[in-house]
Amino acid sequence: MDRMKVELLHIGFSGVVAANRILAVASPSSAPIKRLIRTANERGLIVNMTHGRKTKSAIILDSGHVVLAALQPETIASRLHQQREKMPKDA
Repeated sequence: MDRMKVELLHIGFSGVVAANRILAVASPSSAPIKRLIRTANERGLIVNMTHGRKTKSAIILDSGHVVLAALQPETIASRLHQQREKMPKDA
């Protein structure tokens, strides 16, 4: 059985998310992202990984889940970019 390798991305405070499942990282302050978060919460698709801190990022996954994180979107995007640069080209 051929399995896809899962790369985990650290999003702060002992939280990790599957990097290959991330579609977007956004600030939760805009009205469209607030609606997306509210809808995901109503559907039970919200994952709060802020550990009680202020939500600074909303990470949208390909499964429809929205992960809330306490790190800035730029920080998460930078970590994702660095991690993808380290990956072998044939992976």
